[in-house]
Amino acid sequence: MRQLPAPNNRNILVTGASSGIGYEAALGMLRNGHKLILPCRNESTSKCLFKRLEDKSEYKSDLSEMIFTPIVDLSDLRDIEDFAKQLLARDKSIDTLILNAGLQYTGSKSIRWSSQGFELTFAVNHLAHQYLTESISSLLCNSRSPRVVITASEVHNPESPGGRIGKPAGLGEMLGIRRGKGFSMVDGISNFDADKAYKDTKLCNILFGRELYRRLNLMGFPMPVIAWAPGLVIPRTNKGFFRYSRQFNELGQRLFSLVARDFLRITESPEKAGELLFKLATEPEYNEVGFSYFSNRILSPGRRSFDRSEISNEANQNNKAELLWEYTKELYNLA
Repeated sequence: MRQLPAPNNRNILVTGASSGIGYEAALGMLRNGHKLILPCRNESTSKCLFKRLEDKSEYKSDLSEMIFTPIVDLSDLRDIEDFAKQLLARDKSIDTLILNAGLQYTGSKSIRWSSQGFELTFAVNHLAHQYLTESISSLLCNSRSPRVVITASEVHNPESPGGRIGKPAGLGEMLGIRRGKGFSMVDGISNFDADKAYKDTKLCNILFGRELYRRLNLMGFPMPVIAWAPGLVIPRTNKGFFRYSRQFNELGQRLFSLVARDFLRITESPEKAGELLFKLATEPEYNEVGFSYFSNRILSPGRRSFDRSEISNEANQNNKAELLWEYTKELYNLA
């Protein structure tokens, strides 16, 4: 596979940059001179993120030309539509699109819904990202060296250690999506399970990435499309990825975090995972045209290896990737 030239300073859009992996990656990008577009859920998050990055960036000058933190609720397709129009009006190419925002509320028995009536995990983790990508694809294609990075997870694979815990990922015939609004699970058969809903969206992420590359290539715009698994990331604060699921079993989550992070040492820190995301988004070694998948695998307690990895059998199904794209597109056309 050939490699595209990589400009030194990139225009980078990152979803999910207000905390965790996304924040750490954004900070690294800013310190290296890249310009950032960081959509935030509300005004307070937007202002707080800008201030945190400003304080830690080590730059003395005004950063308003380097950081743009628009208010965008990724669970609301109308917000995404308005955001896309705003970006298209600015008419500045996007060199790296990082689809990193993720939501899970494992432990909840109640289904949460988006503004348009889609199960919230699916709405944020998959639907929003496909809609955003399609809406601003021209800005990617205008770049001299475009790249897409998608934060997925090893739990997409039922054979992985995390994927074997609880109900496995599996989209079946995608009967839920095919019925339109109001489905609780993608397969349309399973009872609602928040953990499986999350795993299913991580499978959707990889199928989406593969189909995105195929479509861009057919259009004459081949580029790197990278999906990656950061590993189990647990910070020492009450923020981060498990902040939603902690509401439903705080004692259990805290105990799990303590054991996994401090005793078994099978977790990754947000700082190290953010550094990996920063490298995937900017460094020449990850500029190979085509779809690729990388995983931050555990070798032994406290030791990891970040390498190309195999995706699950279901994630490898070309027909399912194409159908998922088309079914998803019908959903946001309905909204």
